[in-house]
Amino acid sequence: MLEVRNLYKTYEGKPLLTDISFTVAEGETICLLGASGSGKSTLLRMIAGLESPDSGIVAFDGLDLSSTPPHLRDFGLVFQDYALFPHLNVSDNVAFGLKMRRIEQYEIADRVASMLESVNLRGFENRNVTDLSGGEQQRVALARALAIRPRLLMFDEPLGALDRALREGLLQELRGILHRTKIPAMYVTHDQAEAFAIADRILILHDGEIVRDDTPKAVTADPKSAFVARFLGLGDVIEAGYLGRNKFQTTYGVFTVKCGHKHAKGERVHLLARPLEVRREANVVGGLVSDIVFDRDRFKVTLDNGLQIYMKDAPKVGRKITARVKVECLS
Repeated sequence: MLEVRNLYKTYEGKPLLTDISFTVAEGETICLLGASGSGKSTLLRMIAGLESPDSGIVAFDGLDLSSTPPHLRDFGLVFQDYALFPHLNVSDNVAFGLKMRRIEQYEIADRVASMLESVNLRGFENRNVTDLSGGEQQRVALARALAIRPRLLMFDEPLGALDRALREGLLQELRGILHRTKIPAMYVTHDQAEAFAIADRILILHDGEIVRDDTPKAVTADPKSAFVARFLGLGDVIEAGYLGRNKFQTTYGVFTVKCGHKHAKGERVHLLARPLEVRREANVVGGLVSDIVFDRDRFKVTLDNGLQIYMKDAPKVGRKITARVKVECLS
């Protein structure tokens, strides 16, 4: 099991990561999700041993890795730019880490064949990596990471350079490989769809801290903060004043919200109005339709007051409408 305890890191004299702590269990895939510059890749590099924290501990199975160099940590890394050796063919790229570990040639051959089979590249052994597509090159990079039988797999925006169709296909294959091998994995991305498709747990980084750590379902159901709700695009975050008896004053009217928090009268809070129409425990919102966008099997309707609602049928632009939406208290 990987354990990260109280990691701190500064950049140009300013805090980048503050008191980062979490674990990754055997067979678990966690995703570090955050905006660009949030410190995701830096955190990954510290765990890999490519950078040193200002303080804190990275441990695996209870052993502190502070004095263990990157090549002895037995962690596999897969990067967005593949990091393949252009002068080596597919087979030699996959075998590179094994040769550095002075593994017997017969075992290297067996492992290379097995890994290429697992990533659907059997028959590509003698191909030049520069002649491969982006998706094929990323498969080679994954096979190379798997070949050393890593204790932990680490992915840094691995699909960022691929188009949508390739990304979705490779993501599905990668999820299958991780489930079969049961290798613990850390996956860094800014793409929410990737994160929710592959992760057992989501860790959201903001201002150098992990502000949410839970399953994808739990994070979506209960973001717990205005930042997470906005970041994940869960709905409209509305400032409100508490009036008492579960009533909140907003610029859109008075909302009734059953809330588990304790609020004093007049306290400023954040509410989340999810854009899906509902019938129960709902509040009415309304306005003039200013924009309509078809989003897969429904329409995203934007009102002139900025609120957004998903509707099965599209109203006309300029029409005044009302809708019943679920509103919940974030803080």
